[in-house]
Amino acid sequence: MSEPRNLSAVAHRSRTEPVSERFGERALTLQNLLERVSPSEASALRRLVDQDVPLPRELADGIALAVQRWAISHGATHYTHWFHPLTGLPAEKHDSFVSIEHGAGLDARPVEDFSGSKLVQGEPDASSFPSGGLRNTAEARGYTGWDPTSPMFIKDDGGVRTLCVPCTFTSWKGHALDTKVPLLRARAAIEKAALRLLNLIDGPVAKRVFVTLGPEQEYFLVDRALYNRRPDLSMAGRTLLGAVPQRGQQLEDHYFVGMPARVASFVAEVEEELWRLGVPVKTRHNEVAPAQFETAPVFEEVNVACDHNALTMDVLRRVAAHHGLACLLHEKPFAGVNGSGKHNNWALSTDTGVNLLDPGDEPVKNVRFLLVLASTLLALHRHARVLRVTIASAGNDHRLGANEAPPSILSAYLGDSLEATVRAVVAGQDKAEVGGEKQAVRVVPGIHLRRDPGDRNRTSPFAFTG
Repeated sequence: MSEPRNLSAVAHRSRTEPVSERFGERALTLQNLLERVSPSEASALRRLVDQDVPLPRELADGIALAVQRWAISHGATHYTHWFHPLTGLPAEKHDSFVSIEHGAGLDARPVEDFSGSKLVQGEPDASSFPSGGLRNTAEARGYTGWDPTSPMFIKDDGGVRTLCVPCTFTSWKGHALDTKVPLLRARAAIEKAALRLLNLIDGPVAKRVFVTLGPEQEYFLVDRALYNRRPDLSMAGRTLLGAVPQRGQQLEDHYFVGMPARVASFVAEVEEELWRLGVPVKTRHNEVAPAQFETAPVFEEVNVACDHNALTMDVLRRVAAHHGLACLLHEKPFAGVNGSGKHNNWALSTDTGVNLLDPGDEPVKNVRFLLVLASTLLALHRHARVLRVTIASAGNDHRLGANEAPPSILSAYLGDSLEATVRAVVAGQDKAEVGGEKQAVRVVPGIHLRRDPGDRNRTSPFAFTG
């Protein structure tokens, strides 16, 4: 069994310096990019993001040059369009910044080259990726397109640094071949509908509505030497053969206990890597099942959150190998114990900082909240089958309805307080009664706790947790 490596001097520094001083040092956010380009380039980039106006070629070249300089200053020698095909794993094809400039005659010299066209669009062969149907041979191309709303980042794999440009992936005819395009289209549709609703209620008080997301990531850690002896784990990511363990999670005494030193060292390196990449990871703890753990970030805009979750899973796998471990991310790797899911904590927020799913102090009188809540519940009712399909992967279906996972039948749970609010509105009342239940509990002298009125994400797949 390989020994876990010690934390590097850089990681050791994290114990004495604030995380905020190095957070995102290997990420290039839109705001950072705007500060590195000329005013005309910044204006064009803003029009691209806010108004969907294509970048002029000459301005795209200037933006690409700023990106290249930033990447090289951080030790990158290559770049890649980083996208999410239907294989379930991020894809990347690396090209170096080095090119050959030919002068007069036979003169030639190496130069660093990264044009706007290389930043904005790529053309990997799509014939070997899942396409969802038959295509003519001439239409087997796949186009990657730069997504400027998700930060670029420098991936460090064993000291080899590569600039990763988050991208969409579409077919020759513009059909989605990835998971990002449907997400971006859904995000745009939700924002359009939400703004229309807000303008009917409050007038034009908001210019943007953002979907926010905080995905909790659960995973298992297995000693790599044992993992290598199990072809089912290494090939399928879960147990296919073997006996039920003598001791599973009957007592569930692993939950929230202290992490073993080896795991704590692994988690510290994961967090250090993610912080530098700009992923706001915050929570870590032992999960219920043996050798199961969880990490969770602060919520972000949904597109960035999904890219960061894919990046988190990649970092978990890579860093595990440094410590002689294998990280299993399958939804149900072992029989009889909890699976590894993602509780997706989501909301809708305006560019003025208003959370549209915040009930406020008087939810019965909060017309905006009640309309958004009613719209959400109606959408769940009308589109339950479509939502069900989106989560009906083989692994997730294997997990649903067992050992803490919610049932596969989609339903919503509001909690006693909000349910009473809805019933009061239906009855035409301006005040909701919650059965006389107090919202505060005195435990012992000096300790007074507030009681949450919402669900704890266990009652239904679609729960209002407050």
